[in-house]
Amino acid sequence: MSLQILDAIGNTPLIELRRVVPEGAARVVIKLESSNPTGSMKDRVASAMVGAAIANGRLKPSGTVVEYTGGTTGVSLALICAARGYHAHFVTSDAFSEEKRLTMRAYGAELTEIPSDGKKINRALITAMIAKAREISEQPLHWFCDQLENTDGEAGYHALGREMWEQSGGRVDALVQSVGSAHSIHGTAYALRRHNPDLHVLAVEPAESQVLGGKAPGSHKIEGIGIGFVPPLWRRGDVHEIVGVCTDDANAMARRLAREEAVFAGTSTGANVIAAIELAKRLGEGRTVGTIAVDSGLRYLSTEAYGA
Repeated sequence: MSLQILDAIGNTPLIELRRVVPEGAARVVIKLESSNPTGSMKDRVASAMVGAAIANGRLKPSGTVVEYTGGTTGVSLALICAARGYHAHFVTSDAFSEEKRLTMRAYGAELTEIPSDGKKINRALITAMIAKAREISEQPLHWFCDQLENTDGEAGYHALGREMWEQSGGRVDALVQSVGSAHSIHGTAYALRRHNPDLHVLAVEPAESQVLGGKAPGSHKIEGIGIGFVPPLWRRGDVHEIVGVCTDDANAMARRLAREEAVFAGTSTGANVIAAIELAKRLGEGRTVGTIAVDSGLRYLSTEAYGA
């Protein structure tokens, strides 16, 4: 049987956090999505979106995939394009880590960069990136992935939910996940609810920009989440509660995870774990909270998360 790099996407490990979770709290389990080929859960959604576009003819042979990206989805799309023989042109910014930009280029992607205001992530930056990507996509044989509006993305995370349920021993009482496009929280919850209809779903966003919680948008430095406006595919009715975590606390937890649990991950993972622990305290012993280590800390060595 012939295998290729895309066959390595998924089936990532699930582990229980032991040192950062206090006694008397529920069990907290976390999917190590850094085990995917690019070191991120976004390999799942990128494969789903590109695969659907090829299947229905929107992405033509020798075509170019165009996307706006903080880098994580871009790296995953660049992997898919390299593996399947497509070109890639992404719009990003200096607000996101240098490692992500270097990795997209390593996979062969062309980048257009939009300058940020002091490396802050906010609505103005994201909308400028979207507009530029849309403009580039108007060229012949260019397909605009448009992750925020792409309804094919959610299905990419159904397998993550199935894996979490099976690996947890058939017990997940709650799911905690940070929100960017909203694909991962909705797709994972969908699969888990097929086994546990009473699943409690908690969404995480930056405390500096709690738009999902009905507050004013702001600037923050948690890459990959908190786009400054409500994602078009967000379904508030599928989520029980929304929690804000500030950038500094998320960075601190990311460092704790590396030192105390040997889980090397990024800032959004730190935010996930903070919210998961607080929920675990409320639920108490005998329950299980599932969350996601979104990507590898190797992408953030040049950022404030690890001392830059």
